[in-house]
Amino acid sequence: QVQLVESGGGLVQAGGSLRLSCAASGRTFSRYVMGWFRQAPGKEREFVAAIRWSGGSTYYADSVKGRFTISRDNAKNTVALQMDSLRPEDTAVYYCAATRSAIVTTNEYDYDYWGQGTQVTVSS
Repeated sequence: QVQLVESGGGLVQAGGSLRLSCAASGRTFSRYVMGWFRQAPGKEREFVAAIRWSGGSTYYADSVKGRFTISRDNAKNTVALQMDSLRPEDTAVYYCAATRSAIVTTNEYDYDYWGQGTQVTVSS
């Protein structure tokens, strides 16, 4: 069982930065692939980024590639999403998720555990 709690959301101007953090409970955190998803008003939830248990492999949606960076600290049971050069279209509720899948997956239905979400608003 894994419980996830996100933090770090807020309001920022376009071009600015935010850092989201996800704190995970559970002794087997290091065995999970971790992902970030987001859901904008009126839209479906979409994949943003994911990272393997070792932290050696990262994956990004094309829309955030080069602007967002996912990282994890297994010793602290945390995963972070550094978001730079933010755009108004990045406005959404951001969710941290964990999957027991052995491989990285961008499909939300493959993720077993979810946080409650944190709001990110980017003003133009």
